[in-house]
Amino acid sequence: MKTNKYGKIFWITGLSGSGKSTIGEHLKKIIKKNYGKTIIIHGDNIRDIFQLRFYTKTKRLRLGKSYSDLCRLLIRQNINVIFTTVGLFNELFLYNRKNLKKNYVEIYIKTDIEKLKKNKSKTFYKVKTRNVWGLDLKPQFPKKPDIIIENNFQVSPAMLAKKIFKKINSIKS
Repeated sequence: MKTNKYGKIFWITGLSGSGKSTIGEHLKKIIKKNYGKTIIIHGDNIRDIFQLRFYTKTKRLRLGKSYSDLCRLLIRQNINVIFTTVGLFNELFLYNRKNLKKNYVEIYIKTDIEKLKKNKSKTFYKVKTRNVWGLDLKPQFPKKPDIIIENNFQVSPAMLAKKIFKKINSIKS
């Protein structure tokens, strides 16, 4: 993957509990070592910091676009950004491609919803909760992500990050 005067945005998306944040943390170490200044931002952390407690489709989409705009600000300062978020809106993926252009790498962590329901880490898959992607909200999975990684939880997040990095290096930009 060629670099230019801007950083890259590695947008990691998938269902909640799919391993985005953990894989992203491992990927950050690899990207930083190979491409320089790199930060990771988790959508959940932004929600917590700014106490964003809304979950309607319209507000989630608006928030996703704000995330994208924040990433654009950072990559223009030659900082690589790994951003992990659910944000399963085709409109958001198109917005990212339009606004972040060649600096955008879309990474989809594909996971079986039934495995997520059995996983104890995300209790909202077990209790009756509203506005959860894959339960009562129909996710719009990326149609043409740059990278798809299947996470069946049999391979370590560190190995999945290495697999992502290999694929990143094969992308022509």
